[in-house]
Amino acid sequence: MNTKLTLTIEQAVIEKAKLYAKSKGRSLSDLVENYLQLMVEDKEVKPLNSAPIASSLRGTFKAPANFSYQEELTKALSQKHLLDE
Repeated sequence: MNTKLTLTIEQAVIEKAKLYAKSKGRSLSDLVENYLQLMVEDKEVKPLNSAPIASSLRGTFKAPANFSYQEELTKALSQKHLLDE
């Protein structure tokens, strides 16, 4: 049995999602329903980033003991933006 559901979503997101659904020959309702079905398939909500490829890579990188993600990110972004100027 289908039940109507009201969602509050940014207008720009809705417009892009409708275009995407149309390009796939599906309705937006169908896409949302299938996405939610995938999330609750195992009777537990999976995080949005639980794509199979991401899951298979999880835990494969071992950072050095003195590795600082924040420092490396700052360096990379600084270098990127200095090169863009």
